Amino acid sequence: MTHPLLDLPPLTAERFATIEQGVADLLRTRQDVVITQGEALLPLEGCIRSGARPGSTALNVVTGPYGTTFGNWLRDCGASVVDLAVPFDTAVGAEAVARALEEHPEIDFVSLVHAEAATGNTNPVAEIGEVVRAHGALFMLDAVASVAAEPLLPDAWGVDLCVIGAQKAMGGPAGVSAVSVSERAWERFAKNPAAPRRSYLSLLDWKERWIDGGRRSLLHAPAQLEMLALEACLDRIAAEGLDAVTARHAAAAAATRAGAVALGLAPYVGRPAEAAPVATTLRVPDASLVVAKALAADPSAPLAAGGGALAGEMVRVNHYGPDASQAAVRSALTALAAALSAEPAEAVAAAESAWQSSVQQA
Repeated sequence: MTHPLLDLPPLTAERFATIEQGVADLLRTRQDVVITQGEALLPLEGCIRSGARPGSTALNVVTGPYGTTFGNWLRDCGASVVDLAVPFDTAVGAEAVARALEEHPEIDFVSLVHAEAATGNTNPVAEIGEVVRAHGALFMLDAVASVAAEPLLPDAWGVDLCVIGAQKAMGGPAGVSAVSVSERAWERFAKNPAAPRRSYLSLLDWKERWIDGGRRSLLHAPAQLEMLALEACLDRIAAEGLDAVTARHAAAAAATRAGAVALGLAPYVGRPAEAAPVATTLRVPDASLVVAKALAADPSAPLAAGGGALAGEMVRVNHYGPDASQAAVRSALTALAAALSAEPAEAVAAAESAWQSSVQQA
């Protein structure tokens, strides 16, 4: 018996290249795009291990848990690391980045997370990119949680390595990701004797054996399900329109924030301009218990307690992909109200008003 998800023909090089071009179109980039078959930590680690080496100095901006991971990888590569850490309930400013670069002129690599779904903040990449470009360092951006949720223009912002994943605002699986790579980055990788080669972490393999070879022969058999899912995500975004998708995420964030405040809950990220459109984080005592009660009231509500040390004080409302919708926001607020023994009507009304205002401003 045949099965549509199991009995798939091999993915051709031509179709693989077409999907790559779809990612490039989504990012509005003219840089090379490499699709990596794995969660986005794969290309992120590949970028760091290709770009960092003994003798290099990296500025690692830490606005959430992934910044800590990047710093560990950079040190493991032998690079000297300057950590620029800010509280997880805020964003880093371009001025702080400029000061760090001025104090450490030897910095030649900068790593930054655009939006942190885990903490609910987002960073001003356009302004930071301008500072990094003027300094001349290579700029790596983790845009996994921001792609399709807020403006993302790697070429215009001077991003040399822009890593995305399908599992957040794109509404796809976690098993496929991609990175756009500038010519400067390729040159740096090629000069690094420690850059991964003949390795699953190797981006140079894709450059030398796929891109430079005219995209005729794939390095290995693509994972069809993940590739087809990525293609479906791109098609769905194109059908709705990227601007409409980002506007929908902005509306979901505004609505969730307004509804939570109406419930008497304080946003974890204080300034709305620094809040990510993929997730709204809230300061809630006994957060894990509150989330458990909320999910008991509505198992489909897009709620989670904060990770690690934040589990006792943070509730996260995940409004990305299909959950960037009025129905999902209403579900989350109603479930939270039930957990807090509160009346949801005022919160739902505040959310609906904020949604409409956001849509009108888009």
